[in-house]
Amino acid sequence: VRLHSHDVRYGSGSGQQSVTGVAAADDGNSYWRVRGRTAAVCERGTPVRCGQAIRLTHLGTGRNLHSHHFASPLSGNQEVSAFGEAGEGDYLDDWTVVCSGTYWSRDSEVRFQHTSTDVFLSVTGEQYGRPIHGQKEVHGMATSSQNNYWKVMEGIFMQPSEVFKSEQYHAEL
Repeated sequence: VRLHSHDVRYGSGSGQQSVTGVAAADDGNSYWRVRGRTAAVCERGTPVRCGQAIRLTHLGTGRNLHSHHFASPLSGNQEVSAFGEAGEGDYLDDWTVVCSGTYWSRDSEVRFQHTSTDVFLSVTGEQYGRPIHGQKEVHGMATSSQNNYWKVMEGIFMQPSEVFKSEQYHAEL
């Protein structure tokens, strides 16, 4: 599924903007901007290192992928929501990129681990009814599993910075 959000709030828990998983490949609410962690400057085009903390900002609403100690509505795992305004939120918007190698490669699977609570961004089989019928619950899980691998499907690729180009690195496995 694709990581999706829209301006529909949870009816329980935090009451913040919901984050779900959708299967549709043409979903305009499944685009996220990769940014530096809270209070950090990250120049556009800078490669993301494995182990680096980032924020994911929803393009449609300007809210950041967020988690905190609320139970998710369907599974009872940890709630994942979208929080903040115009890309500004708090430290609970930070996620560590868990990948193999030195840098996050857009063709490789990746995990996102919440920096404050250590849960992994996950999706399992629980599906919502109305008003977001058929969308899957996205939540935080304490353990890594096949349910918390993510992959970039499309987007805009920024050319690496000059500093990165001058480094010696290998992109193959």
